[in-house]
Amino acid sequence: MAGVPLAGAEWSAEGFSAAVVAVTTAFGDPTRRDIYLFVRDADRGVTAAEVAETFAMHANVARHHLDKLAAGGYLDVHLERPEGGGAGRPSKHYCVAEKALGLEFPARRDDLILTLLGKALALVPPDQAAAMAEQVGEDYGRSLAAHMAPGEGHRSRQAAISAVAAALTAHGFAAHVEARGASIAIINDHCPFGDTAHEHPVICALDRGMVRGMLAGLYGETVPVTESSRAMGGSACVTAV
Repeated sequence: MAGVPLAGAEWSAEGFSAAVVAVTTAFGDPTRRDIYLFVRDADRGVTAAEVAETFAMHANVARHHLDKLAAGGYLDVHLERPEGGGAGRPSKHYCVAEKALGLEFPARRDDLILTLLGKALALVPPDQAAAMAEQVGEDYGRSLAAHMAPGEGHRSRQAAISAVAAALTAHGFAAHVEARGASIAIINDHCPFGDTAHEHPVICALDRGMVRGMLAGLYGETVPVTESSRAMGGSACVTAV
């Protein structure tokens, strides 16, 4: 699915599921994310052979990753003849699609509603506000999990956490997963709550609740812990599982 929208009006369950699948297919693999960044930094595009050499993989594997990114509309493909115009088969060159140059994860939010939510939570004692926000997030996360895996049963821990990161990305969090010793961290490089989170950091409990709710539906009960957040001065929002 090319050009998956990551912002806009509320999606249907089918639309949301399709978006999660599209984002996961394109960027769910860490190596594929690295390959995309490598292509983005190349001025003239790259070949499968160059990717294979850079990432120490077989050319067929490199081509598979590149074609997946191209199928998602993130890369353009064109043929180039050997330098000097000599004889020889044209080679495929992959470069970042023009629309992907501005690939961002914009906030899926209604600014007025978020502002009013922040003001409402500010009227409640901090501990109660955090518990309330986390519960709301958890309830929403459970409903998302029901759409993501209806009747599928519980997944492995790693698969469930990766699915949660993909769902958060589709909601504007730009999330990815990193192993940290015995725990796994979900790292959000973008905050869809915008300035409201900086004014009312208690809102960060919402995404922790979403992680808890989605994992409960996809894997089992867990206790996610917020290790850092942009609202509290961190470089990213990190939730450890």
